[in-house]
Amino acid sequence: MKIDRKASAEWTGGLKDGRGSISTASGALDAYPYGFASRFEGVAGSNPEELIGAAHAACFTMAMSLALGDAGFKADSMKTSAVVTLEKVEGGFAITASALTLEAIIPGIDEATFSKVAAGAKAGCPVSKLMNATISLDARLV
Repeated sequence: MKIDRKASAEWTGGLKDGRGSISTASGALDAYPYGFASRFEGVAGSNPEELIGAAHAACFTMAMSLALGDAGFKADSMKTSAVVTLEKVEGGFAITASALTLEAIIPGIDEATFSKVAAGAKAGCPVSKLMNATISLDARLV
């Protein structure tokens, strides 16, 4: 089975004074603006790292749901956040890490089983497999 998803980006102008927009085929993003200031200077607005973080959090949470089901559990709730780190390295910039934090309410699961299932979900998430960065996970039952 192969599934292709499409997204696009447009850019006009130079690096610092230019403007870009991001769109997805689903319409979830439609010419959503991004630029240098929102990526490198902390100005409000979206950027590729934020979008990667959202994708990683969503992917991991779905992988966790699958892994829980395979282990005989079902979450009442799961909330995952991701912090994606962009750093200046030799030769330019690189995404060096994605730190996932999961807070979950899962009836009947013990801490050891939860940790094992979460580690497997982190490793099995397709977005985790895509990244060549350190991916950490702080998973907590609440």
